[in-house]
Amino acid sequence: MNSKEEQTNSEVTNLENESSKEQHKEANYMNVNTRDNKLDKKSKDIEDKYKFGWSSYSEITNGRFAMIGFLAIILIELFSQQSFLKWAGIL
Repeated sequence: MNSKEEQTNSEVTNLENESSKEQHKEANYMNVNTRDNKLDKKSKDIEDKYKFGWSSYSEITNGRFAMIGFLAIILIELFSQQSFLKWAGIL
């Protein structure tokens, strides 16, 4: 084979590799979009399920506020160098 034929063959191989990479990227893009759609459906379900009273949304919210309150008590005790009950005037 001469150098022109080898160069042409290598160019064809490179083009085939690039097109297969692009197809693979498109397939991954499709999978990502599908996952995003599933997440959107789940988030819509959660928004629709918000109700007053005992629900998963209210439990998550109450848990988050409890964590914030617990952290606040720890910080008060650290900065004031006394127990929270004493600081609050309960004891």
